[in-house]
Amino acid sequence: MKRINEYKKLFNVEKDIDLKELKSTYRNLVKAWHPDKFQAGDDKAAEAEIKSKQIIDGYHFLVSIAPETIATNLDNYNETINSPIIDWQHKGQVLEVTFLDGNTYEYFGVNKALYIKLCQSDKMTRFAKRNIFNTYTYRKIKKQEVEA
Repeated sequence: MKRINEYKKLFNVEKDIDLKELKSTYRNLVKAWHPDKFQAGDDKAAEAEIKSKQIIDGYHFLVSIAPETIATNLDNYNETINSPIIDWQHKGQVLEVTFLDGNTYEYFGVNKALYIKLCQSDKMTRFAKRNIFNTYTYRKIKKQEVEA
């Protein structure tokens, strides 16, 4: 949640993420903080390098959790969450779940107590469907390539 709030603050997003508005803000921030705008010896050049990377990462992150993106990929997501869980990790408030079909999703705001219940569940996929998958903010982070 901290990461989401930091990026929303960077892009001045109040509530829901509007992709058109986000893209416009992204372009303006990139123009303002592009590293080529500053000379090599300037103190702002190093800051612009860091800031531009943060802007790019933030944009891609916010696009991945935007309601429009989630709605577009909902059918694939529903198909994925019906496949078995093969790996899971919990770090801070982020739960990373890898499914049998190769997709990996991050779920934000999952507390340790819920993670422990997930680990102790005899039917992990069923527990996660009821308590995590449709409750927490999520994003797809990778699709593994299937080897023949």
